[in-house]
Amino acid sequence: MEFIIRKMDARNSPKADMFSRKFMVRSRIVLGIEREVLTYSVVDVRPYERDIPAQDTDYGFGNTPDPVVFFAESNGRPAGRIRMLAWWNQFAYVDDIVVNPEYRGAGVGCALLEHGIQWARENDFPGVMLETQDDNVPACRLYQKYGFVLSGFDRHVYKAINPGTKETALYWYLIF
Repeated sequence: MEFIIRKMDARNSPKADMFSRKFMVRSRIVLGIEREVLTYSVVDVRPYERDIPAQDTDYGFGNTPDPVVFFAESNGRPAGRIRMLAWWNQFAYVDDIVVNPEYRGAGVGCALLEHGIQWARENDFPGVMLETQDDNVPACRLYQKYGFVLSGFDRHVYKAINPGTKETALYWYLIF
């Protein structure tokens, strides 16, 4: 499958409703700590469908420049996008990465992540950080493949959205 990636900006990027985050959850990350280092294993769970709404976000941090967006398309159709920000802690931040279901497994996510990492390097960030959920194991495997290290978690960050959730936010860092 062929696709192209173009740099956009927040004003002309394809909108969130052009992307689907639906996926089947078949496993979860289980955290551990060994010698003050986060570890994890993957355990199978009873399969269920997950749909995380994609959002167009404007953080409005005053002096923070607009997000940089890389958009992937195949035959004129949206395949995916990654939105990168300069984060408050001086890291580049993956604000959003999404690949439409029909393009998953075709290298779109890898190409988008590579573009985001390259943008961070070209702009002299000390590294890249991102957050995902413990039930998004394919994304976690992608980040690990690119050298990201699991460096933090938060068991309560999603409680205001869904008080009964058992989701854990996972924070990954790639230090240059």
